[in-house]
Amino acid sequence: MEKLRNGFLFPEIGKRQVAHMVKYPNAEVISLGVGNTTEPIPSVVTKAMAEYALALSTHEGYRGYGAEQGDKRLRETIAEKMYANMGINGSEVFISDGAQCDIARLQMLFGSNMTIAVQDPTFPGYVDMGIIMGQTGEYDDKLNKYKGIEYLRCEPRNNFFPDFSKVPRTDIIFFCSPNNPTGQAASREQLKELVEVAKLNGSIIVYDSAYSSYICDDSPRSIYEIPGAKEVAIEISSFSKFAGFTGVRLGWAVVPAELSYSGGFPVLRDFDRIVCTSFNGASCISQIGGLACLSDEGFKAIKDVIGVYRENAKIIVDTFASLGKEVYGGVNSPYAWVHFPGRKSWDVFTEILEETHIITVPGCGFGPGGEGFVRVGAFNRRECILEASRRFRSYFG
Repeated sequence: MEKLRNGFLFPEIGKRQVAHMVKYPNAEVISLGVGNTTEPIPSVVTKAMAEYALALSTHEGYRGYGAEQGDKRLRETIAEKMYANMGINGSEVFISDGAQCDIARLQMLFGSNMTIAVQDPTFPGYVDMGIIMGQTGEYDDKLNKYKGIEYLRCEPRNNFFPDFSKVPRTDIIFFCSPNNPTGQAASREQLKELVEVAKLNGSIIVYDSAYSSYICDDSPRSIYEIPGAKEVAIEISSFSKFAGFTGVRLGWAVVPAELSYSGGFPVLRDFDRIVCTSFNGASCISQIGGLACLSDEGFKAIKDVIGVYRENAKIIVDTFASLGKEVYGGVNSPYAWVHFPGRKSWDVFTEILEETHIITVPGCGFGPGGEGFVRVGAFNRRECILEASRRFRSYFG
């Protein structure tokens, strides 16, 4: 715990936002920072949750503890709907209270002696949980890295995909696609290379597909679209960005039966034990909401909401592009990744907040490879996105 530097990125941004609002009490602050969804959850979903919740007040409808692994219907529906034709069974799907909690449980499973690699930049939860678990060394101020972690540099010049020939083997490879924060979705050829590297090195991939529902081209939505991936990969995902469940809390992890340790013991059995030991199961109300999301009516309604965020992202990308900024992402992702060459990310964050009253996220919070960038999110109401665009054009134009 003593190795952790400062607070977790997003609470730190929250503190700065509060301080700014105290300084400028009349300012209309627009948050394009923390990936907190803003569009209402479709009524077909909330109605199902409300009816279930009301039934809990009756003897006939009351339910207590459920299976730690999750509602069997939801597990099977996720396998059928999200992994159609990929050979995933409901018994390999574990329902959780969100992908970030699954990261923590997987780190608990791996233990302190495992070596890890992360994309650079990437979601900070992978690194911070690795630090807490004791998988890392001390922080190197000169390199802005933790010793004991392999940082897989992902830059525009390498199409945001790491050069695995330049990094040593690790036991675990954390990989997020579409990537948070760069917004880039890995291609089929890139994921084939990732799976090949894992097989060659005897590594386990933890594949985070939390933003896969935003993919609108032929990029894979799951690692299991790649032949052989079930032998080397665990996939985690979430209803948070897919269905607006950031406050409802629901996610899942897929641990294929084919995935084994070098001695042949199934990883699934160990993860099942971790789940049953540390978790009493996701909220039954949330799981009913998850089932409603995956119904034909619910799925269509959710796609419409995702379309709103996609259009928001396009507005943001077009805004920065018109200002002559290098901007990436925003196509298969709700995030735009904007480059400010030669600048410190926190300085850019502070300048934008001070001059436009807009919250962004400093890129350095996602790893040393994020220095000089800021992440601008598309999660806000359309009128706020348009106003943010106007402010950006006025200040940077």
